[in-house]
Amino acid sequence: MSSARLPNMLLDVVHDAGDWLALYKPAGINMHSEDGEAGIVVLASQQLGHELFPVHRLDKVTSGLLLMAKTSAAAARLSKLFAEHRIQKFYIALSTAKPAKKQGWIKGDMAKGRNGSWLLKRTLENPAITRFITHLDEASGRRLFLLMPKTGKTHQLRVALKSLGSPIEGDSRYGGSPADRTYLHAFALQWQDEDGLHQLTALPQSGKWPELPQSWKQPWSDA
Repeated sequence: MSSARLPNMLLDVVHDAGDWLALYKPAGINMHSEDGEAGIVVLASQQLGHELFPVHRLDKVTSGLLLMAKTSAAAARLSKLFAEHRIQKFYIALSTAKPAKKQGWIKGDMAKGRNGSWLLKRTLENPAITRFITHLDEASGRRLFLLMPKTGKTHQLRVALKSLGSPIEGDSRYGGSPADRTYLHAFALQWQDEDGLHQLTALPQSGKWPELPQSWKQPWSDA
């Protein structure tokens, strides 16, 4: 399947629905193999014993829920749902900096910057769109964000929080404070498929996260 090195880890299957499954992607693993190190697509396919098809992606630094299809037909169906923004995505993030506002929308076109980074512009020709709410963890003074992206641009959430003056903790590319990991996590997914309504959540398995507000634990109720 691949000659790339396989990390010594067992992947967590959050939900198996027959022709697709939801995996927990650890932070620090690429989607695809790079520099001789196997990506999560190869790792999951090897571990589960059959080819899997990714239908969306997460940055290397991001942990959390990742859907993969077991058949090309399922891949086409789920990819279409993502492309049509019919799958609701919910992320959580942490920052040590106070945001410019506590809740609302972040909208703007994204442009390539230097060395693989991206910039958020004021124009709205083909904008990245993110809804967010925040919560101050009194014990640590850190700001917890619930992020609901309505589009799926590269580095969208990382750039969005930088634009608020609250870069994600551990995200050195965008000015986040030093930490043991980048504190961005794909927390929940909700969508209606041909086999019914799906609502999935997965809490982070690494890092030091504060307790989520109770109202965030089923985030689709306020989406």
